[in-house]
Amino acid sequence: MTHWDLIVIGGGSGGLAAAQRAAEYGAKVLLVESHRLGGTCVNVGCVPKKVMWYAADLAEGLHDAAGYGFSLSANGHDWQALKSKRDAYIERLNGIYAGNLDKRGVTLVRGRAAFADRTHVTVGSERFSAPHIIVATGGHPVVPPVPGAGLGITSDGFFELSSRPERVAVVGSGYIAVEFAGIFAALGSRVELVLRTGAVLKQFDAMLGEATLKLLTAQGVMVHSHAIPEALSGEAGHIQLTTRDGRQLGPFETLVWAVGRASAVADLNLGAAGVACDADGFIQTDKYQATSTAGIYAIGDVTGRAQLTPVAIAAGRRLSDRLFGGQADRHLDYHNIPTVIFAHPPIGTVGLSEHEARNNYGAENVTVFKSSFVPMYHAMTEHKPRCDMKLVTVGPEQRVVGVHVIGPGADEMMQGFAVAVRMGASKRDFDDTVAIHPTSAEELVTMR
Repeated sequence: MTHWDLIVIGGGSGGLAAAQRAAEYGAKVLLVESHRLGGTCVNVGCVPKKVMWYAADLAEGLHDAAGYGFSLSANGHDWQALKSKRDAYIERLNGIYAGNLDKRGVTLVRGRAAFADRTHVTVGSERFSAPHIIVATGGHPVVPPVPGAGLGITSDGFFELSSRPERVAVVGSGYIAVEFAGIFAALGSRVELVLRTGAVLKQFDAMLGEATLKLLTAQGVMVHSHAIPEALSGEAGHIQLTTRDGRQLGPFETLVWAVGRASAVADLNLGAAGVACDADGFIQTDKYQATSTAGIYAIGDVTGRAQLTPVAIAAGRRLSDRLFGGQADRHLDYHNIPTVIFAHPPIGTVGLSEHEARNNYGAENVTVFKSSFVPMYHAMTEHKPRCDMKLVTVGPEQRVVGVHVIGPGADEMMQGFAVAVRMGASKRDFDDTVAIHPTSAEELVTMR
């Protein structure tokens, strides 16, 4: 048995950040990871997804080029070639992460950790102890318990596809479903989006979901509303989806389940350490990332709160600042976290939705400003998708508590506006900021 100052279980974004920050303070750190370093984000999430989004964006640009006087013909898309380059890029990142751990003196052990008790974990036949243990094992995609569900794939399987399916169903209404539907459609697949209700992106401002459905439909995506999956049948490459109300959808070459994510805690033996989970299986934590057991902490997707890579990184670094850097009250504020959905076009959002603001502050104290327009880029193109923006303000000073944008550039513009919201900017502050012209972003400081 060996003793450490800190044991981190999980080498994803949060675990890596916490381990390296602790090591920088001089802590003796052990990190345990059973798979590839980087976790979901690097291997089967944000990074390879953004590569595919770029490819889809280029495909749309090829279609738009004629409007700007170019005579182009797209000779198909080599999915396998892109996959090979993408996989090689990810492999390089895995190596970079390993190198960074080594530079900071973090010891990496390969294997799956399990708690023996409150201060000890086992990895295979080895046993390790530490006064501080962080659980950062992330999550995994959910497959619904319906007959034949195994015929479908999850987001993990999306990144294993060696070719583009001609006809694909995406089941789900969250950001992963929306992103995959947009990527498949832009690269030439016939896409059908299967929704349990009639809406998408229900956890965001209603304007964003409504605009997204219109844009997906305009891109040729067929939307099936109130279609609750009952069963899958057929065989791989020829999948039939039966809904609860008797509809028969398909056949599909590929069906992607994008119906949520669960915490990856099944074999951690949390009970031996007295670590409590909520009703959905996520580890419960307080504002300091502390679990129900003293000395054991949890960060990232395994907690179920704001399942985003930068959130896990920020929580991990702040936790190590507190434990080893002498910053006793250091913790992550989970309010006003900016988010981008890499749809086509992208969506950027920060702060409260209009509905949340009215519930929190009272309808009479909320003033909303909206703008809807065709971006200048599309003045020359055949298609005329609109950009929609909304500012949500509260009180007589009209403090901006929510900014929501769907349109080209929303992904990049949101970072700066998130700073303004976090600092408590008012609508007057926005109005007094000189616009950058001609841009879409200027609408956020000129709308009335």
